[in-house]
Parts: sequence; C-alpha cells; structure tokens
Amino acid sequence: MQSFSVALIAAALGLGAAGAAQAAPATYKIDDDHTYATFAIDHFGASVNRARFDTVTGTVQFDKAAKAGKIDVTVDVKSVYSGSKGFDKHLQAADLFDAAKHPTMRFVSDKLVLQGDKLVEVPGQLTLLGQTHPVTLKANQFACYSNPLAKTEACGGDFEAVIDRTQWGMNAMVDMGMPKNVKITATIEAFKQ
Repeated sequence: MQSFSVALIAAALGLGAAGAAQAAPATYKIDDDHTYATFAIDHFGASVNRARFDTVTGTVQFDKAAKAGKIDVTVDVKSVYSGSKGFDKHLQAADLFDAAKHPTMRFVSDKLVLQGDKLVEVPGQLTLLGQTHPVTLKANQFACYSNPLAKTEACGGDFEAVIDRTQWGMNAMVDMGMPKNVKITATIEAFKQ
C-alpha cells in the first residue's frame, strides 16, 4: 500500500536522468495526466487487492553531465482508487492510510543510480503515516523524448519496490494473516520547464 507515493517519486527522479543532452541542471515538473502510483497486496491467498493514487505532484532536478539529480514527489492519499467506493473509504481509514490525519505521502531522493547512461534505481526516503524510512525504487524502464503536444522534452519511467508496511506502522490485519509486504509501482512522466 505504500507503493503509492514512493513509487511515484522515484519514477519522477528517474525521468530526468537518462534523457536528453544537457550541460546544466534542468527542472522537470511531474505531469499529473501521465503519473500515478499503485500498490498490490495479497488478500489471504485468495486474491490480490490493488489500488492506485491518481493525484501526484512534484518536481525533478537533473544534471545529465554530472549524473546527479533530486526528486520531491507528493501523493494525495484521498486520490486512492480501487474501483470500489467502499474499499476506497476503508483504505483511507485510521487503521490504514489514515487520510484525515496524514493526507499526503512524500518521496524524496537526492541520488540517482546509473550504469553508464541507464538509470537502474532511485534510493530515497518515503514519508507515510508521519514516519520516514528508506525505500529504493528499481527502474524497470526509462526514456526521454521530445513531446510534440507539450512542445518540450518529456522523460518517463516505470518503477517498483517491495516494502514492509509495518515499518510505517500500518499493521492492519497482520495478526489475522494479511502479509506485511506490499508491491508498489510508479508510472511517471515529467516535462522539462
């Protein structure tokens, strides 16, 4: 369930990483129409609960020559969408994402890990339920291109991680057999400013 913000943020960072030739740091703004975070968690071995967070904002700074960058991504917890209004409401409850007390999740990274020009991972810090812990997002794919509609460079990628939700104090139903591990993914696209 933590996949939400984490994945999103990391993805955004990777966006600016392996892209167009630049001599100086560039800033990219996350495009909310092409960015979202998801999570998947086993449901007692019978099915898999999945949902996504549709409202993600943030920026990425990237210096291609130095192979360095920063990312700061925020996810609106109330933007969760599972396809079921009842489940969405449950996900926002105090025993899970606690949207009333913690309306956002945030992923921040100041490091990109590249092998040559290929972005491979984005280590950072995920803040969820008021607690901050390290999370490293694996880059499944990443590319930059000239976007004809936005008329600027766009960078995008697909990122994932598996996290232990109890590190952030999300312990709901663990004692009943629900797993601690949650797969999070982030699909991100950002436009050069």
